[in-house]
Amino acid sequence: MTPRHAFLPMALLLACASAPAFSLTPPLPRGLEVRDLATMDRVSSPTLSADGRQLVFAQRSVDFAANKSSTSLWIEDLFARDAAPPKRLTPEGWNVNSPSFSPDGKLVYFLSAKSGSSQLYSIDWAGRGAPRQLTAFDGDVGGYQISPDGKRVAFNTEAYAECAADLACTKKKLDAAEKNKASGMVFDRMFIRHWDAWNDGRLNRLFVSELPVAGKTVATAKLIGADVIGDVPSRPFGDSSEYTWSPDGQSLVFSARKADAKEPWSTNFDLYLVAADGSGAAKNLTATNPAWDTGAVFAADGKTLYYRAMKRPGFEADRFGLFALDLASGKAREIAPDWDRSAENIVLSADGKTIYTLAQDVGQLPLFGVDIASGKPTRLIGDGSLGSPQLAGKTFAFTRNSLKSGDQIIVGGLDGAPERAITPSASQRLPGVRFGEYEQFDFKGWNGDTVHGYVVKPWNYQEGQKYPVAFLIHGGPQGSFGDGWSYRWNPQTYAGQGYAVVMIDFHGSTGYGQAFTDAISEHWGDRPLEDLQKGWAAAQKKYGFLNGDKACALGASYGGFMVNWIAGNWQQPWKCLVSHDGVFDQRMMGYATEELWFTEWEQGGTPYDVPKNYEKFNPVNHVKDWKVPMLVIHGQLDYRIPVEQGIGVFTALQRQGIESKFLYFPNENHWVLKPQNSVQWHDTVNGWLKQHIGE
Repeated sequence: MTPRHAFLPMALLLACASAPAFSLTPPLPRGLEVRDLATMDRVSSPTLSADGRQLVFAQRSVDFAANKSSTSLWIEDLFARDAAPPKRLTPEGWNVNSPSFSPDGKLVYFLSAKSGSSQLYSIDWAGRGAPRQLTAFDGDVGGYQISPDGKRVAFNTEAYAECAADLACTKKKLDAAEKNKASGMVFDRMFIRHWDAWNDGRLNRLFVSELPVAGKTVATAKLIGADVIGDVPSRPFGDSSEYTWSPDGQSLVFSARKADAKEPWSTNFDLYLVAADGSGAAKNLTATNPAWDTGAVFAADGKTLYYRAMKRPGFEADRFGLFALDLASGKAREIAPDWDRSAENIVLSADGKTIYTLAQDVGQLPLFGVDIASGKPTRLIGDGSLGSPQLAGKTFAFTRNSLKSGDQIIVGGLDGAPERAITPSASQRLPGVRFGEYEQFDFKGWNGDTVHGYVVKPWNYQEGQKYPVAFLIHGGPQGSFGDGWSYRWNPQTYAGQGYAVVMIDFHGSTGYGQAFTDAISEHWGDRPLEDLQKGWAAAQKKYGFLNGDKACALGASYGGFMVNWIAGNWQQPWKCLVSHDGVFDQRMMGYATEELWFTEWEQGGTPYDVPKNYEKFNPVNHVKDWKVPMLVIHGQLDYRIPVEQGIGVFTALQRQGIESKFLYFPNENHWVLKPQNSVQWHDTVNGWLKQHIGE
């Protein structure tokens, strides 16, 4: 571990910047509060110069009064002898994102809407001079990749499929739509809406443009892969890692799923090779695989393409295996077919012999090195949850978070290099806050399998005392409440209120092998419920400080479904329940959600082909057995689990006279993201817990 003094320069800098007056009196200890969580600076996007000397990262700060946030770029000279703290690179008042270095390391590129729309800018890495706007396209630049020679940029922006000629075509159509006084929208296929937005006909399309000479901006670009009609990158969470330049800059490879009538129930993303000048037809490199192919990375010589792929079409939580494609022969092979973990990214070692990848593993998200020749995986860096791995020269950088800290930027950790934290931990940002200690435990769950969970002590834990319990149930359902930090469902916010926290990674959770993940499909209400029941009993037996007579179960998404299911099938332990964006009626969910592949895989078919499957574990069928007080939460813009599901839960409670509340957000989607809404969410939930299980 890095010695504490390595953090002190940045910690002192932040403390001095925020302290109203100098004081020798240390703050009184307290637990983490939601206002700490909502306003704490967050770091992300570690980016290295080609020589590995300069590190740029993004830092997000919140203006709580204005209910918004802004992001700036900071830079650190990793080879400097004085180990000075990072310096701000972008000017005050600028909100920026997506940093990258030019190939020669002289410039840092980023995106900003300073001009009124999201465009590409550059700034000298040493901060000499003001940022320079490089593009003035008709439309927002959503993401980009600079060509290997530094002369061109590939970028994605929203455009109509019929607007292949230029970006101005899309702008003209949007302007015409705004002038039309009729507001009706006519659809002839799904998606009619996706995640939190209605479909206006535009797709994410990939373009290439020359970078301008000094003092000018570029406004024209060439559409690439025009014959592949689909979102590049994918919606709603895809990014520019879904396309990449070849080493010689003559072509690009991108991942796309065709935007046709089958799209809402398809997970068939393919890799396409296209000429960088837009000529010729796109070549489908993975046409033989009807499942998901993505994350392409070229070998240094351009002869091999490495990528990640699933094998089962229609299953979004299938294992991502690592593949190598020989571009000359078109033959692909799986590199580590016997490794039962799902790869999250690909970073090639300098010698091209190893793939560095993150993969969930028994409640953590460590870094593995996978030997390309033999397929042997080796766990290299663990402890907590890692992210955004970057390798340049001999410098390795990544983020790490845990159940006690949000992301820190770390360098080192490979080949015996010591780790060095570039940014402070949550404890250093919040010196008066005491975090709850936590521990992983295991027990025998469904089928006699080993199941894992975490227990978090209250911040003010004292030996011999018992504490009321928040029993958190994760979503997904193929997810995990592991050793990681969250800004939405953070167990430390409950520990900070004086509660103990129990979390179970039931069957269906990720990081325990694909068979364990698969076990939940078509079994939403039995196998995971058995794990939760046995995990609750095991935790109480192992940890005497848990007060099983004062406990509340809380969950969101699938966790919200499980709370709704528990309400009719496991009421005995609970003094209260909290259901956020949970499925209430499985059959209606199958018709009203947008990504149909999810419900159809999880229930084993469509609601009209296998109606019994949708009714087998359907909370709506057990409403007559409900009796535990419940807080229901839902967002109007949640198109994954539409708001009527939450309204139905509240109606069922109210109609039976069961104590209940409904917290409704007209401007939030499946997640609660706005700072003041987040505070209201936590205050409402904490108030509900205090009302039913005490302080």
